[in-house]
Amino acid sequence: MNPREDGPKRDVTATLVKVLVHRRSERGMRLEPHASRCVRAGEVHELVATDHTETAEGARIDRVGFLGFAEITGAGVVDRGDEVWIGPRRVGTVLGFDACHMPNHYNVLVHADPLPTGRDLGLAAGECLVFRQGEPVGADPAAATVSEESGIC
Repeated sequence: MNPREDGPKRDVTATLVKVLVHRRSERGMRLEPHASRCVRAGEVHELVATDHTETAEGARIDRVGFLGFAEITGAGVVDRGDEVWIGPRRVGTVLGFDACHMPNHYNVLVHADPLPTGRDLGLAAGECLVFRQGEPVGADPAAATVSEESGIC
């Protein structure tokens, strides 16, 4: 999110359609140069957790935990820094995107530490997922409050 350019937006909603349960330590994904991607209703994208923090174009992402695939139900814009909620769980924040499987799907990279898989989080197919606008970079974290419940389902 770029607070100098970005205004408020609606949540992007999705439904988890497949849970993934594996990890890799040498995955070799590469971050796209884009800090945001538009997603359409009906598209399916993969959610991949990582403990990497680098956001530069081409940054190599090796340590990953696969979360699952989600079908977009409410189109919109997914931005770097958006919070990712699956059911009542705040999983992490969007780090960026890897397009190695395009045009089939994006890998939406979610920063999470420690590094979970879908199994670790107890995810289930059919759960609601939300990409919710995150705080602008440099915001006072003490001023922000995050609910324990996502309020999406």
